Amino acid sequence: MAETILEVKNLSTSFFTDSGEVKAVNGISFELEKGKVLGIVGESGSGKSVTAYSIMQILSFPGRVTGGEVLFKGTDLLKLPDKKMREFRGESISIIFQDPMTSLNPVYTIGNQLDEAIRLHTNRKCSEIRQRSLELIRLVGINDPARRVKQYPHELSGGMRQRVMIAMALACEPDILIADEPTTALDVTIQAQILELISELQSQIGMAVIIITHDLGVIADMCDEIIVMYAGSICERGTTDDIFYSPKHEYTKNLLRSIPKSQKSTERLVPIAGNPIDLLNLPEGCAFAPRCAATMKICLEEHPEEIAISETQSAACWVNVRDELEKRGTLKGEVKPESEGGGSE
Repeated sequence: MAETILEVKNLSTSFFTDSGEVKAVNGISFELEKGKVLGIVGESGSGKSVTAYSIMQILSFPGRVTGGEVLFKGTDLLKLPDKKMREFRGESISIIFQDPMTSLNPVYTIGNQLDEAIRLHTNRKCSEIRQRSLELIRLVGINDPARRVKQYPHELSGGMRQRVMIAMALACEPDILIADEPTTALDVTIQAQILELISELQSQIGMAVIIITHDLGVIADMCDEIIVMYAGSICERGTTDDIFYSPKHEYTKNLLRSIPKSQKSTERLVPIAGNPIDLLNLPEGCAFAPRCAATMKICLEEHPEEIAISETQSAACWVNVRDELEKRGTLKGEVKPESEGGGSE
């Protein structure tokens, strides 16, 4: 059995604004096994990036983790003092941010920034640090490393800057690499190259990877497991085959309808109707219900619990409860709170 290196238990994160509490992450739980690739998918505002920042404890004010645990090999990261957490970042868990131009310092060369990351988190001598920087530049597929380390971020293309960010993240050979929308600002060809690079490095180094994206198509060939988030909650999780070939949550089904099946596909794409939910005023029922074509009365009144569909798949959707009751022959018509006791099945 694979070793679990990261456990997130009932994690909740809020932003306390003048308008009220924004519940960006609302009691999510998941596990990550050593050497595995986990995809976290959802539209903007679903809470996927805030989940990563909560794990790394790099939330911006006025964000704050309000509950839960983040266990790395049994140690709760949320209880570590700031000094310990600074040592932990980069050494055990690293993150690649989605916009390398704002993540890299424009007044320092690429070499200086790589050197600093290595100096802070390793015991290498000064004479070894620059050699390691050159090795990392070469590892991520950038040509002429000796010249590149002397250049500034603005002198590199978007794809090269993203490769530099990957090199910095790998400087200490972390156990977990978090890639937050690593291909957002890149064209399609460079996107494929970056994702292939991450996949190759994951295989070589044996680290676990969390890839955060809004596009299911981006991670179709990479992930062992996919988590789909909406309005700060997990609405479905399963293997790649589960999610792509047998989605069970209506939001997941809508996401899949909105991406092309292939480059030559002539099938019309179906956008998701409506607007994202207001996190300041979360409804009592399912957050996706106002945008869902399959909404029932109970969807508007009670929040669905996550139920197991199979050994590898689960979803939080009242449609699954209704379908299961119909299979058993114990349901006539729609699931209703007064007839089914709020979906206790």
